[in-house]
Amino acid sequence: MTNPTTKDALLADIRTERAALEEFLVALTPQQMVLSGAIAEWSVKDVLAHLAEWEQLLLVWYQAGLRGEVPPLPAPGYKWAQMDDLNQVIYEKYRDRSLEDVLAYFRESYLQVLEAVQAMTEDELFTSGRYSWTKKNALAAYVVPCTSEHYDWARQEMRKRLWKE
Repeated sequence: MTNPTTKDALLADIRTERAALEEFLVALTPQQMVLSGAIAEWSVKDVLAHLAEWEQLLLVWYQAGLRGEVPPLPAPGYKWAQMDDLNQVIYEKYRDRSLEDVLAYFRESYLQVLEAVQAMTEDELFTSGRYSWTKKNALAAYVVPCTSEHYDWARQEMRKRLWKE
C-alpha cells in the first residue's frame, strides 16, 4: 500500500481495506470471533474494538485541531512510546463486552470516521502542519495508520493465526 496523495485516493484506500477486512470477517462464526489467539491473546472481537477505538482517537484529535487545541497524543496519560500500555487498556475496556456490542461499535465508528474524512478538504488532509498537533506532518499521516493501514494489519495478522496451515 502506498501513501495516498489525494483525498480520493485516501478514501479509496480506506474503503478497499475496510471491505477486505469485512470480507475476511464474513467467513468467521461468532464462536471464532470470541476465541483468544487472533492476535496474541486478543480475539477477533478484541481486535475490532481496538480498531474502532483508534478510529475514535483520530476523531478526537481532529476535533481538537478544529478547535485550535492540541490533544494529548496518543491519549490522555500516554505517550507514543507507551502504545503497548494504551492498547492493553483498550483491550481491558472492551474484553467483557458482547460480540454484538463490539460489532455495533466497530461498524458505527467506521461510519463516523468515513463521514469525517469525506468532509475534510484536500488542504486539511495534505498540508503539513495545518493543525498544530500534527507538527510538521499532514493530517493524512494520522488518518492512514488509524484506518486503511490498521485494517490491513489486522486482517493480515488474523489471517496468519486463524488459518495456520
